[in-house]
Amino acid sequence: MADSAQAQKLVYLVTGGCGFLGEHVVRMLLQQEPQLRELRIFDLHLGPWLEELKTGPVQVTAIQGDVTQAHEVAAAVAGAHVVIHTAGLVDVFGKTSPETIHEVNVQGTRNVIEACVQTGTRFLVYTSSMEVVGPNIKGQPFYRGNENTPYEAVHRHPYPCSKALAEQLVLEANGRKGLRLGGRLFRAIPASVEHGRVYVGNVAWMHVLVARELEHRAALMGGQVYFCYDNSPYKSYEDFNMEVLGPCGLRLVGTRPLLPYWLLVFLAALNVLLQWLLRPLLLYAPLLNPYTLAMANTTFTVSTDKARRHFGYEPLFSWEESRTRTIRWVQAMEGSAQ
Repeated sequence: MADSAQAQKLVYLVTGGCGFLGEHVVRMLLQQEPQLRELRIFDLHLGPWLEELKTGPVQVTAIQGDVTQAHEVAAAVAGAHVVIHTAGLVDVFGKTSPETIHEVNVQGTRNVIEACVQTGTRFLVYTSSMEVVGPNIKGQPFYRGNENTPYEAVHRHPYPCSKALAEQLVLEANGRKGLRLGGRLFRAIPASVEHGRVYVGNVAWMHVLVARELEHRAALMGGQVYFCYDNSPYKSYEDFNMEVLGPCGLRLVGTRPLLPYWLLVFLAALNVLLQWLLRPLLLYAPLLNPYTLAMANTTFTVSTDKARRHFGYEPLFSWEESRTRTIRWVQAMEGSAQ
């Protein structure tokens, strides 16, 4: 990609480019990738904000399509040098059927891989999820772990099951007909007793760096997995959220749980039963279920520098700037909802 003859000929495709992460990846590419000639944004629902991007020097092509439709994916991928696959269906509450989650996350990823192989696209960066690693249903902690830390990942919930299967497809496809894959990039660390979270701008920046360096360091980076990290502090779920929500006017009432843990376990199991009984009649998607309870009650933190060692990643935004930007975003969302 560094070749001067190709410097103005790079075509990137971002699947799920109108999603929360996808939009940040799109904007980061336009700001930080000087070799970009065309940026294709593939999504089931296109955002109106795309129009403002079409006035710059880079050709921005919006493509409305569905990752579950192989022919639509193949048409979007044809001619692209790099594909960043962020499209996915996130649901830990049971709002969507397990079959739909599998179709989007697993079959959709399979369609992207096959399209890259068939059209000759050599570089694919895949956005996975921390839930591929855990926390597991046993509540075992993952304390300052890295990409090689042993951890018993037991997947029963449809969402982490689908992401684990999709990730395996990606890793197995590395090297197939010259295809090089940047492995999994984790968007965030899940809520936990003690945890770290990653600012979305830094996650987008890591995607850009991986896509840029993958050709030059294919032997090192191809088929690798990377945790995404920055300098966000390790804090409890409540304390971390209050760093952002406190300045927006939210206050916690009390410091102790209102319900004992055994009762929460019982209520989570009851919600699963009610969801199953009511599914033929109505959608019942409670926030509390065994999986979300495990996420909220398990210490799950990461400490690694693998991305820095492999491709020079450093957070683009400091914790202070990340916090300020997030507060402004929450306040803007609150204002638009009024």
